[in-house]
Amino acid sequence: MTTSFPATKTGVRLGLASAALTGALAMALLAGLPARADDANPVLAKVNGSEIRQSDVTLAEEELGPSLAQMDPSTKKDNVLSFLIDMKIVAKAAEDKKIENNEDFKKRLAFTRNRLLMDSLLASEGKAATTDDAMKKVYEDASKQISGEQEVHARHILVETEDEAKAVEDELKKGADFAELAKKKSKDPGASDGGDLGFFTKDQMVPEFSAVAFSLEPGKISDPVKSQFGWHVIKVEEKRNRKAPDFDQVKGQIETYVTRKAQADYVAKLREGAKVERMDQAAADPAKADAKPDPAKPADSKMAPAKK
Repeated sequence: MTTSFPATKTGVRLGLASAALTGALAMALLAGLPARADDANPVLAKVNGSEIRQSDVTLAEEELGPSLAQMDPSTKKDNVLSFLIDMKIVAKAAEDKKIENNEDFKKRLAFTRNRLLMDSLLASEGKAATTDDAMKKVYEDASKQISGEQEVHARHILVETEDEAKAVEDELKKGADFAELAKKKSKDPGASDGGDLGFFTKDQMVPEFSAVAFSLEPGKISDPVKSQFGWHVIKVEEKRNRKAPDFDQVKGQIETYVTRKAQADYVAKLREGAKVERMDQAAADPAKADAKPDPAKPADSKMAPAKK
């Protein structure tokens, strides 16, 4: 925007006044502007004149990640800044010694460059694929597989031998409380919860256990059941048709799945157009040498909600 003032007959004096007003107006306008990029990314230190900015610290925190997890923000920032200062100093010393001309360094630099290029491109592809529509489609498809599947809420008491299991069964027939007996007798880690296993589907338990649990009516107690873990006495509390969790509950899992699948599909597509020669598999089946990677599969692709 250009600010102009009308011409006057008073000459130089009003010309100077206009200049002063213009300067004041410019200062007022500047005061209302947002902070410059430099203000949002301040210089935190200088090493032999080379600047270390806030953005450098942020990037280093991302790279160092797990090693900083237990530090409070102030300590973390101080340690990372100290690390960057040392890195600048040592890197300069390495340059002075011409380390970059070392063949091993060149190989590692090339590997790191390729890795960064790959990670950056795949991150971009994954982000572009993770749209609301794509995530909703995955959710709807998985929901159709989940809905209607039966699940059982059961308790069990786990012991070492069949005789122990029969003794437990006898106590229950005499009226002993199942949960209290589980706390006293069961060797399962869930004994403290009265042997409560929460809700589970048939494929989430070993076959011998599931076969009996899904055949029992609610409130009934099984005969001793043998599995690889020992001998079980099972009580079914409730049966129901499984319901898909709400979208918001599993949104994070779906986002991870869509991202990884998009990345795997993108790599597979690039491989189709690339000429790959495996010298270590020269005598092997060509089809195997040019096999495509499996698509990424997220954990909990069934979007199973937490038990209980």
